[in-house]
Amino acid sequence: MAKEKKVTEITDMEVDFAQWFTDVCKKAQLIDYSSIKGMFIYRPYGYAIWENIQRIMDAEFKKTGAQNVYMPMLIPESLLQKEKDHVEGFAPECAWVTYGGSERLEERYCIRPTSETLFCEYFKNAIQSHRDLPMMLNQWCSVLRWEKTSRPFLRHREFLWQEGHTMHATAQEAKEETERMLGVYADFCENVLAMPVTRGQKTDKEKFNGAEATYTIECMMHDRKALQAGTSHYFGDGFAQAFDITFTDKNNQKVNPHQTSWGVSTRLIGGIIMTHGDNNGLVLPPKVAPVQVIILPIAQHKEGVLEAANGLKERLVSAGFRVKLDDSDNSMGWKCAEYEMKGVPLRVECGPRDLENGQCVLVRRNDGEKTVVALADLEQAVAEQLELVHQGMFAKAKKNLEDHIYEAHSLEEAKRLQEENGGFIKTMWCGELDCELKMKEEAGMSSRCVPFAQENLGDVCSICGKPAKKMIYWGVAY
Repeated sequence: MAKEKKVTEITDMEVDFAQWFTDVCKKAQLIDYSSIKGMFIYRPYGYAIWENIQRIMDAEFKKTGAQNVYMPMLIPESLLQKEKDHVEGFAPECAWVTYGGSERLEERYCIRPTSETLFCEYFKNAIQSHRDLPMMLNQWCSVLRWEKTSRPFLRHREFLWQEGHTMHATAQEAKEETERMLGVYADFCENVLAMPVTRGQKTDKEKFNGAEATYTIECMMHDRKALQAGTSHYFGDGFAQAFDITFTDKNNQKVNPHQTSWGVSTRLIGGIIMTHGDNNGLVLPPKVAPVQVIILPIAQHKEGVLEAANGLKERLVSAGFRVKLDDSDNSMGWKCAEYEMKGVPLRVECGPRDLENGQCVLVRRNDGEKTVVALADLEQAVAEQLELVHQGMFAKAKKNLEDHIYEAHSLEEAKRLQEENGGFIKTMWCGELDCELKMKEEAGMSSRCVPFAQENLGDVCSICGKPAKKMIYWGVAY
């Protein structure tokens, strides 16, 4: 099932990966184009995936003590200007409101590209004492960045995301929170989305505007390009100083708190598509799939088949699964192809002969494996098969990651390996910006991260030959 071509409207990924991705997004009814360039319509099936991501992730945030809030979408220019490094980084992407109705505004308002300044305005009034800390807030919203180019899920002008913002009494507490939230993201990607990650720190060149340190999880897509799946930032007390945020500590001294920020967006859906999809369409991780189980009755015109299929659906729904029964008059071949294309993790087939024998057939989307199970054991069997789907998807993606990490000891070797294989190229690095820029200019690769799991590949920088300070991953990224 997973290898046989069934959907002719989807370009083979081996022929044109970019077109394959766009075809899947449209054919699977995830997204549509609006009349404004770079602003997409999230169709019900695509938005349902985001709702499941949001539901699961929000519960994990709350376990850490974070609370949800909602900030205004407009930022006064005077407020934005308070943090110079931050505003300079976003200035080219800002969209501005200059009129309210027919009246020209006295001050321009920026449509939020991110909300650090708004949260700082709030923190200034909400934090007075060390007893108010830590203050841990999260917002689910849309943001606007006027991108020059756009691609579904990967680069929108308006996109959906969450942004966490926390304040802490000490630098150590804030740094611990930054790394803890990166761990939350990494665990979510691996345990929910079946996407293996590489954890590490961004270089100074690639870190978030205004941050002292940015941590990242990097994933490898099927075409061996990198996707930055989530980031967590340590701001120190820079924003607190710029916005005059202080609190009275335990020694009755006025001091500045230390800040973090962390976020993921709907580009995770793009990551799911490009990590797991195949030439028949989507392959969705069971935990976020809008429909986990599709029931297809065989010879449904025969007596008792539809009634039995409905009974199976009721049982599975009662057991907590997301289930759909297709009793339309479309052919069985059409139905199989349709739900494979939509990435439904598990298919249940039941016909007159199956029912006579007290059984049904379960078919996994990720590898096409069929399993005959007794109807009495249906709920347990479905749970087991969905777990096998997740494990199989993760193992395949992890192999793709591990098989395409290459070691290089010179810029020329790094360039050759990237051109021949794609993937991540790991080298030793002196830590200098000049070498980072040279790798980008001559080999077309940006730094992905300095991984937490360091290896000693040698004593000298693979680019300039000077003493090396750390091992770094390079790659071509979305």
